[in-house]
Amino acid sequence: MTEMQQILSSVSDTARWVAVYRAIESARPDALFHDPLAGMLAGEVGPAIAADTARVMGDHGWPIVARTKLIDDMIGAALADGCDRVINLAAGLDTRPYRLDLPPHLTWIEADLPALLDEKKRLLDPYTPRCRLIRRAVDLADPVARRAFLNNALAGSSRAFVITEGLVMYLQPDEVRQLTIDFRREEIAWWAVDIVSIVIAERLERSGEGLMKNTPFTFTPPNGVAFFEDEGWQPLEIEPILQAAGRFRRLTPMYRFFSRLPQPNPRKPGTVIPWSAVLLLTH
Repeated sequence: MTEMQQILSSVSDTARWVAVYRAIESARPDALFHDPLAGMLAGEVGPAIAADTARVMGDHGWPIVARTKLIDDMIGAALADGCDRVINLAAGLDTRPYRLDLPPHLTWIEADLPALLDEKKRLLDPYTPRCRLIRRAVDLADPVARRAFLNNALAGSSRAFVITEGLVMYLQPDEVRQLTIDFRREEIAWWAVDIVSIVIAERLERSGEGLMKNTPFTFTPPNGVAFFEDEGWQPLEIEPILQAAGRFRRLTPMYRFFSRLPQPNPRKPGTVIPWSAVLLLTH
């Protein structure tokens, strides 16, 4: 098993953790989104991971909730602008095909490791997606297999939306750079990707326990958004997650205070203030 395969395998555990916070958000009377399947998908492992990470991040999931909502909105806007396909790489336990208001004719393709997709298929078989959903087991660490998957997934599309939610921060810069090359195709009109600064990675590394120790953040570009610009990508949207969570009224009092302070330059996030963002890119 390659290093990237090991990373992707361990990162699969985070899918259950993310599902916990989607379930918690869905239970709120002012929920930003409703995911009735999230609690089931989280299972017993998800809450255990959430309890472990709470010692590091605090007992809240506003970064995950804000990221989810931001990408939901980006997809909705792209569909209104003619998006004809959505491709979700390392899709994990994402349930957007079941919960978003999607046109029935839309083709949505999920790619992930075989074991996780098998589990997901088993759990979600009783439920009906709102569009044409296809799942593909693919070794995203294999460049040849990844390109073959993209060739197949993009066939017949002219304005595709690619999602790599919660993925690139676990990769090496050269691996992310390779994705920027593989995605630079005329069929791909949008790419939603989230990034974090070195400050967040170092805080998680210092925690030295549980999932945070086993799945460190390794892609923390010092030039932030400019990493993608240097590879030929143009940001259509740069959404800092802290400020988005503030707009969504999901921040704790301490973080509300930090959200009002001057924020880092997205092209020079620096080494002092924690910073993360969801980017919507085109090329």
